[in-house]
Amino acid sequence: MNTSLPIRAVSDAVCVAPQMTPESMAEVAALGFRSVVNNRPDFEHGPDQPTSAAIEAAARAAGLEYRFLPVSGGYQSPEEIAAFGALLAELPMPVLAFCRSGARSTRLFMAATQA
Repeated sequence: MNTSLPIRAVSDAVCVAPQMTPESMAEVAALGFRSVVNNRPDFEHGPDQPTSAAIEAAARAAGLEYRFLPVSGGYQSPEEIAAFGALLAELPMPVLAFCRSGARSTRLFMAATQA
């Protein structure tokens, strides 16, 4: 994968990344991703963080499916893990999930696929 985006594969069909921007959605689509999952709550970092709505609009304009599943960085509940697993089952692959650093998206993926 030749990209300037800091994307890391956690499986053959799922990758994780730190905070994505509306401007990065066209490149995400060009890389072959079909879906994006945002695991970062709006305004977690303050007003400079792009909102889910702005990223969703850019993702949909680029032809991507988009889902917003905001979870805390410190704890992901069994319900949130199950919701992430359900998204993986329903969304077109490959999927790019992102949060602040990529760590909570990785934890969600690992927990959801261990069941």
